[in-house]
Amino acid sequence: MPTQRDYYEVLGVERNASEAEIASAYRKMAVLHHPDKNPGDEGAITLFKQAAEAFEVLNDPEKRSRYDRFGHAGVNGSGHAGHGFGNVEDIFSAFGDIFGDLFGGGGRRVRAGRDVRSDVTLTLHEAALGVTKRVEFERHETCATCAGSGAAKGSSRQTCGYCKGHGRVIQSAGIVRMQAVCPKCRGAGSTIDSPCRDCRGKGSRLKKVVTEVEIPAGVDDGTRVRIVGEGEPSPDGGPRGDCYCFIAVLAHPLFEREGQHLVCRIPITYTQAALGCELEVPTLQGKGEITIPPGTPSGEVFRMAGKGVADPRRRGLGDLLVQVIIEVPKKLTGEEETLLRKLAKLEHKNVAPERKSFFQSLKEYFTPDEHVGAEADE
Repeated sequence: MPTQRDYYEVLGVERNASEAEIASAYRKMAVLHHPDKNPGDEGAITLFKQAAEAFEVLNDPEKRSRYDRFGHAGVNGSGHAGHGFGNVEDIFSAFGDIFGDLFGGGGRRVRAGRDVRSDVTLTLHEAALGVTKRVEFERHETCATCAGSGAAKGSSRQTCGYCKGHGRVIQSAGIVRMQAVCPKCRGAGSTIDSPCRDCRGKGSRLKKVVTEVEIPAGVDDGTRVRIVGEGEPSPDGGPRGDCYCFIAVLAHPLFEREGQHLVCRIPITYTQAALGCELEVPTLQGKGEITIPPGTPSGEVFRMAGKGVADPRRRGLGDLLVQVIIEVPKKLTGEEETLLRKLAKLEHKNVAPERKSFFQSLKEYFTPDEHVGAEADE
């Protein structure tokens, strides 16, 4: 069975080396023998694993103390290499953010700040044509009292002694190794003995923000528009989150929206439908006009190209669909009634007479055949 190499020798440091010197030595070894730089080189992978094992022990004061007193037997109890690093992925999994720090990761995984929400209400015209809108929302800003440190005046944050500033710790359960958020600093990597009274140690305070957002033409109800970098600040120096504006479009009294198209239902008279006419119609751009041909039935749809709504994802405009509905008047003037009765006679249609008593109507109801015959004789 091969003899394990001395961990100090693996990293090339003296036995009294500081934590910073050990970390620096491991960085050099890890970069030099990293698998990505040495594809297919088994010798480099072996040295990479040895460096990781050495760093795991010498970077932990308790394990280092046992190693200094008892050698390899003090840290693995069996005198052979192991430590769960069966392959390179085990090393990345075990060290996680600590490993990332040695390669420039900053000690902890840099997280973006949380996103915030703002609700924006638009008219159909605003949604269809685009608009610059004033929006309001709340987000946390750096506390002016403690300048974001969370510590009271005269004090400062201290590096967490439990995780040594990494914010995460390695936990072992038999052969299973996993990372966990440091229970003492809750992932911050530092602790506060005297928290700031204004922000209660959080380093930030809630603030109302007023800004403007460009709403592109063609947004629909439920659309989200993002304002980059206007969200919550990162808890560890990363980029800010974003603000998402949720769009609500008000109902319009004349138009209904169907995707890129608009639908407008317009009542017309029987004579306009029968004889045809030039019909004035509303559009988002102003007044428009369509030709109603003679004999147009109720419900007919006329398309006005390019008078609809834009689509933010593609070029061009939708259409305006004008549906005409023949409107039957509930009241007629004397002249209108006379003319319509003449028309009914020309069409040989049965219509209700001008005056008819209830009893006459009742008699005709029970003797419909006689009534029809009498009308035929006329």
